[in-house]
Amino acid sequence: MFAGSVGSLSVLGAPDLIVLTLTEFAQQAYRICRAGDLALLVDADHGYGNALNVKRTVEELDTAGVCALTIEDTILPTPHGEVGKPRMISIEEGAGKMRAALAGRQDPGLVIAGRTSAVSITNLDDAIARANAYAAAGVDAMFFTGLRTVAQLDAISAAVKIPIFLGSITDELSDKDMLAAKGVRIALQGHMPVMAGIQAVHDTLKALRDGTPPKALKGVASGDLMGRLTRAADYQRQTTDYLGD
Repeated sequence: MFAGSVGSLSVLGAPDLIVLTLTEFAQQAYRICRAGDLALLVDADHGYGNALNVKRTVEELDTAGVCALTIEDTILPTPHGEVGKPRMISIEEGAGKMRAALAGRQDPGLVIAGRTSAVSITNLDDAIARANAYAAAGVDAMFFTGLRTVAQLDAISAAVKIPIFLGSITDELSDKDMLAAKGVRIALQGHMPVMAGIQAVHDTLKALRDGTPPKALKGVASGDLMGRLTRAADYQRQTTDYLGD
């Protein structure tokens, strides 16, 4: 999953404060889709504005080639005087955003998921009410953040009849078979690959600064791996075909 927070980090070197624009996010999603053929799920935050902006957001991300996206119902960016006090838009506005998202879909295979943080901001009953309203609007799946217990998941699974996504999961919610039996189809595990990559770059630069010879560094990607990541063989064939030996 390509999260808004990862986009803000990679494009701007900034935290997840909704300072990244739709254009910047969609361009980065396009670059990712262009570089490989794995399906890309993206976190489209609140759709970068009201329902009209949501429709435009879906159009741009659909064009970029993503396979699935989520639209959330938190009030974003954080209003003045409300730092640390997240609030939700109304269910009615949220349902309108979901209908707009569906109207912006061009590829019928694009999965559009509603997203709510109501479990941790308001309460579980509100989260279920929102999920069912968004399901009635036509979304393909529902993404819940903030779940911590099996009891919470049981309540959601009993009431929500569309596929469930979960945000970062707790130890209590870590059994994959149990999650699958309760309708969970995606359970995210945080941004550990990105964080591990950042730590590796930091440690490598520090080691070089401290005098470690480049050839003595550990954990460096091999030439073979770099060649596969950059599709060097394909480019070599193209060079031969189009430019000659």
